[in-house]
Amino acid sequence: MAKQDQAAQGSTTRNALVVIAVVVTGAAVYWLSAILTPLALALFLMIMIDSFARVLRRRLKFPAIAAMPLAIVISVVLFCAAAFVVASNAGGFLGELYGYAPKLDEVIAKLASAFGVAVPPTVAQLIQQLNPALYIGRVAQAVEGFAASAFLVMIYLGFMLASRQGFERKTVSLFRNPGERHSAAMVFLRIRNGVEGYLWVQTVACAMIGVGSWVVMAALGLDNALFWAFLIFIIGYIPIVGGLVGVAAPTLFALVQFHGWWRTVVMVVALQTIGFVVGSIVYPRMQGKSLNIDPVVVLLALAFWGVLWGIPGMILSTPLTVVAMVILAQFAGTHWIAVLLSSDGEPLGGGRTPPMPRSARVQIAAVTHS
Repeated sequence: MAKQDQAAQGSTTRNALVVIAVVVTGAAVYWLSAILTPLALALFLMIMIDSFARVLRRRLKFPAIAAMPLAIVISVVLFCAAAFVVASNAGGFLGELYGYAPKLDEVIAKLASAFGVAVPPTVAQLIQQLNPALYIGRVAQAVEGFAASAFLVMIYLGFMLASRQGFERKTVSLFRNPGERHSAAMVFLRIRNGVEGYLWVQTVACAMIGVGSWVVMAALGLDNALFWAFLIFIIGYIPIVGGLVGVAAPTLFALVQFHGWWRTVVMVVALQTIGFVVGSIVYPRMQGKSLNIDPVVVLLALAFWGVLWGIPGMILSTPLTVVAMVILAQFAGTHWIAVLLSSDGEPLGGGRTPPMPRSARVQIAAVTHS
């Protein structure tokens, strides 16, 4: 009986220490967000580039020495092309906002009449009351912060790509025992495969929704359809919230631009249908059971990482949770947290190691026997 009491007391103490460690880690992650957020974004970009290089090497038969540089060049070109699309369309979008002022006045007048307001305000009066001069400084700081963060992400990414060759040597130095080295390599591969699978599936799904939305919006004549499609693609990485914003934002401008309701209604129904088909039918088939994260945990992770890191945290909430689940499952004291995060109670797939490609087995063998 005394031994059972001691065991129960030890388990309670261990769990309490785990909870305290989680709280302290969360506080540290929040305080160091200016440093850790660009680092996390760079890490996930490196995973995407590394995955892209493996695709070029395996499926397109590019030589290994050329696959990584080509993947980097293509990624940079795509990034610059996306920035050009946003910059070129955003200018026209902001310019057209001034032409929407009379229509906005009509919408405001109709809403005011519906709510019994005798003298509705105009757009110019609302802007004057908001006093935009107060927010110019904040907007400038936000733009400056975004530019600085993007530059820092690129610096981190460059150094990570340059130092990736020394990872195996560091693993050998950290884990002298071959068994521990093998276990560490397995954990790394689980994290890499989980994050890589999520990012690729999410990218393909967001691209399908973005292209389908562009076709619908362009066919209906919505101004700046390419800009809205790219916005839908980007915010699609944010779980739950991204789909709602991706439908609501262009719909509001469709109400202002279109005369009558039928094109707006058609656009809303079409966008919702595209999102439903991709999100409920195509996406689960592509994803399968690779993530194994409880849907409630996805929502909580969205809120948690959004509070800590803002929009970047919301975008990275699911892959960060995948990483946390795999790491927590390796230790007896934190395994119960990984079980709660998982969808089926088996954070590592029921103790069975999923089949790995030959290149992964070669990598583990090289690390283990070095």
